[in-house]
Amino acid sequence: MCASLLARKSGTLLLEGNPRPGAKIAVSGGGRCNLANLELTPRRYRADSRFVQSVFKRYDQHWLRRWFAERGVRTRVEKESQLFCIDGADSVNRALKKAYQGVEVRTECPIADVRREREGFLLISRKGQKIRAEKLVVASGGLSFPKLGASDIGFRIAESLGHTVQRPAPALVGWTLQPAQAFFKTLSGVSCDVEIRVGTRHWRDRLLFTHRGLSGPAVLNASLWWERGDVAIDFLPGFDLTAIRGERKRLSTLLPLPRRAVRVLLDHLGVEDLPAIRLSDTAWQILERLHDYRFAPAGNFGYRRAEVTRGGVATAEVDPKSMQSRLVPGLYFVGEVLDVTGELGGYNFQWAFASAAVCAEALDAGGEG
Repeated sequence: MCASLLARKSGTLLLEGNPRPGAKIAVSGGGRCNLANLELTPRRYRADSRFVQSVFKRYDQHWLRRWFAERGVRTRVEKESQLFCIDGADSVNRALKKAYQGVEVRTECPIADVRREREGFLLISRKGQKIRAEKLVVASGGLSFPKLGASDIGFRIAESLGHTVQRPAPALVGWTLQPAQAFFKTLSGVSCDVEIRVGTRHWRDRLLFTHRGLSGPAVLNASLWWERGDVAIDFLPGFDLTAIRGERKRLSTLLPLPRRAVRVLLDHLGVEDLPAIRLSDTAWQILERLHDYRFAPAGNFGYRRAEVTRGGVATAEVDPKSMQSRLVPGLYFVGEVLDVTGELGGYNFQWAFASAAVCAEALDAGGEG
């Protein structure tokens, strides 16, 4: 995107470690590419809100949708605000490829090292190639999806040139379980609507039980903010247990959960699957735990299953008006390599493309933004 937006493309070199650019775009959203979100707010990002807002004031979701529409990428709104590509992720990559024509592209050229020189930067590829550049834009992403070529090169470049890198970690990823919650694995393949709370934040969406632990949109979003300690799950969001106390049907038919899940949860809580009218007051008190089930995840599924990487280059050391380093003139950082991570729903592509636009504008203006 940064290369595509440059007004002056000659003299620009795009280095790509993969056989072709856009590998992560191609697989996103199951190949459908959730391009952006029409409800754009800094609250959806784990980041310095002022830094993020400075970028989005200039390049927001409406700009992004319009830019791609002008290049033939048709979109539709799903789940109230998520913007998906009607013709799939390939339409995005085709539009970008056409837009960056005029830029020299070298594929299968992963970078191993970058050194500061008097007149700019010396890049050394894994194959030993040496490339000199007056200005360098690091748009290398994070560590998620290693099978697509993800690496820590962006973080290593930043640290070698004096930048602080906030500790990277997998994010938008499923949770593994402690022994006390191992029973969840017996529900592998079952999903249900829940509300998950981490600290003061909460998400209502689908939870998916898997053979490894817990996944689904609600868990993935919560994982962005969870680091350690308890989380709380409301398995019955919006459901009033007192409304069924006089019913003669069994709990497994009354609770708004898959019957298999109800039986496993009741067994875990030690409550019999009886007609509601026969339950004791103590049983009803225990059932209230379904509105506030607390446990501590053991960890997460790791970078191989994570959608994104949390952490990255400290934004305090980057100028949001240009994406240029405050420490090293001519050095720029955009996208996921920065300590800016969004929730599910197109927020991370929005950040990648918007920060690239700010950078391209600064480069065209001579680098100062």
